[in-house]
Amino acid sequence: MDFGVTSTRLPDDVALITVSGEIDVSTAPTLRDRLTDAVNDGAHRLVVDLTQVEFLDSTALGVLVGALKRIRAVDGDVVLVCTADRLLKIFRITRLTEVFPIVPDLPSAQAWRG
Repeated sequence: MDFGVTSTRLPDDVALITVSGEIDVSTAPTLRDRLTDAVNDGAHRLVVDLTQVEFLDSTALGVLVGALKRIRAVDGDVVLVCTADRLLKIFRITRLTEVFPIVPDLPSAQAWRG
């Protein structure tokens, strides 16, 4: 599956970032740029939809943590949408489940209030 990333602005200063394919050392910079652009454009919550992601590596995790640091500087947050056991296992092993809210679908992400 080819890598892809799109962003959509939702109400209430929310940016939806939808990612597909593999997030690795070669594709992570594109994701980082899209997340940074969303924060710079005034988003206060990033919803990152990982439901179409086949694989992610430590570079991808670093990009997500970096986005969280940037958005928390403006009192915002990052919500991850993820249902794939193989990805959830990575978040559990790295204990990032304690850092990111991870929800099963977009309606839950939009309703999430931290």
